[in-house]
Amino acid sequence: MGSMPPRRALLALAALPLAGCSATDLANALTPAGDVTREEGLAYGPLPRHRFDLYRPANLPPDAPLLVFVHGGAWRAGSRGDYRFLGVPLAAMGCLVAIPDYRLWPEVAFPGFVEDTALAIRTLAAREPQRRLVLMGHSAGAFNAGCVALDPAWGVQPLIGGFIGLAGPYDFRREEVTPPEIFPQARIQAAPAPLRAGETPPLLLVHGAADTVVGPYHSRILAERAVAAGVPVRHVVIPGMGHLGPVVVLSTPARWLGLADATVGSEVARFVTGSGA
Repeated sequence: MGSMPPRRALLALAALPLAGCSATDLANALTPAGDVTREEGLAYGPLPRHRFDLYRPANLPPDAPLLVFVHGGAWRAGSRGDYRFLGVPLAAMGCLVAIPDYRLWPEVAFPGFVEDTALAIRTLAAREPQRRLVLMGHSAGAFNAGCVALDPAWGVQPLIGGFIGLAGPYDFRREEVTPPEIFPQARIQAAPAPLRAGETPPLLLVHGAADTVVGPYHSRILAERAVAAGVPVRHVVIPGMGHLGPVVVLSTPARWLGLADATVGSEVARFVTGSGA
């Protein structure tokens, strides 16, 4: 997969929910709801982790896009409730936002958490059939989202109108994961089959150039594959940005503190509410 210091650090975080519960609690507390309402704990399946939160801005048109965000957490941690600070500003871009939970290790190993992501997509697409569905994930969540968006074997690719990967790992070895038992096979690929123009949805791939958890080469290689296949792709590398940056800079507190990078927000807004890559 290339070199980075150290190799086992690649997915050791991938990414544990930001910097811990206190950081997300603070970010959520500092995020005003504005005209965005949240419905909590809606079911997309029969199990306790088969739940999602839905963020809806006021006066949302019936054909506005649906953005589904899949959180990171190294497939071992994370919850939809950690990401109110993200759901509110994303919805304020003019879209309906769903943030689902999925089962985690040790309750399940691969492919359980990807199966949950596919189930969430089927349920949400059936619930909001008039909306263009854009799937976005960060870190481990970008892998889950990438699997179902890029590989038709999961059965939901035709439902996805676009994929946004934020600092995602897309091709790695099981020994780079902690613990490696999360993945039973030696090599893990979000897109094991060739990408196909007209079938693979448009891509927006965002990565921090200073990411030492999931190397920026992950997004670069996937972007190169998309270009070679004729799939629309926008590849954005942010100088000096680390692993958590692509999510943090979208938040309201980051704007208040002068930490927001307008590039990420504008790229995401253009992709979600525009015509794609």
